[in-house]
Amino acid sequence: MKRIWIALLGMVFLLSACSPARSFAPVPGETQRNAITGADMSKGVSAPAYEGVESASLVVPSESAADRLVIRNADLRIVVDDPVSALDEISQLAEKMGGFVVQSNLYKTQTEEGVETPEASITIRVPAERLNDALAQIKSLVKDKNTDILSENVSGQDVTKEYTDLKSRLTNLENTEKQLQRIMEEATKTEDVLAVYNQLVSVREQIEVLKGQIKYYEESAALSMISVTLKASATVKPLTIGKWQPIGVARDALQATLKTYKFLANAAIWIVLYFIPVAVVIILPIWLIIHGLRRLSTRKSKSSQSDESLKG
Repeated sequence: MKRIWIALLGMVFLLSACSPARSFAPVPGETQRNAITGADMSKGVSAPAYEGVESASLVVPSESAADRLVIRNADLRIVVDDPVSALDEISQLAEKMGGFVVQSNLYKTQTEEGVETPEASITIRVPAERLNDALAQIKSLVKDKNTDILSENVSGQDVTKEYTDLKSRLTNLENTEKQLQRIMEEATKTEDVLAVYNQLVSVREQIEVLKGQIKYYEESAALSMISVTLKASATVKPLTIGKWQPIGVARDALQATLKTYKFLANAAIWIVLYFIPVAVVIILPIWLIIHGLRRLSTRKSKSSQSDESLKG
């Protein structure tokens, strides 16, 4: 009996040490640390294989098109008259749809004329099946959808493979846990009990991490994330040249050109009114001192030469 226990435990330690770790790609725009276990989700969790334990065989659940797990997120940049009220409306929208606000920020910026205007950003989560409806209601806050929606991006990530693999490994580890509990109950010697207990603790830790990762994927797929940047209409005035108001690429190119000219004009003003006076006050005295020292040195040199010629 003793030899059987020693052989079994030796295989358990050997195979668990050789078990490979697998990694999973992180979901973009999300924190890569699990909220429940505190484990880094960018690192895989190895599932040790135990020879002689029947439950360690691979269990792969069936997968169908209806069971696919897709994480959908959206990003919007829009122009509104009042970013503060728009921020409140988006917050209320998330609550009405059964979601919540992840974070919100309200800050001030200045226009080219130096006028302070508010800007805001907000991130919300809404049920995935209502993502399109939420986007439509947020876009209804703008006056003109052709010009006031600066950018819109909807992304999707299919995590079915990762999710299925996590479920399979969880099933295997839970079955392995049961087998280890049975072995520990049958053990009679203290060293055998401790050896199996250490393996049992390791398996339970991996089970908790996998459960946290599974919950993370499920919640991310069930609740879509929408990030919205709210700019005040005062900061995005239409460019007007006579009666012509260019839009799109032409407007952006002209605005960039005007900003460049404005920068060069401001730089010229700074050079004339600041750098040149400072240079005159600081550099001119230094130049005069150096020039005076050089002249004095030249005079001394000529004087010494004349003295030598007289002595000769």
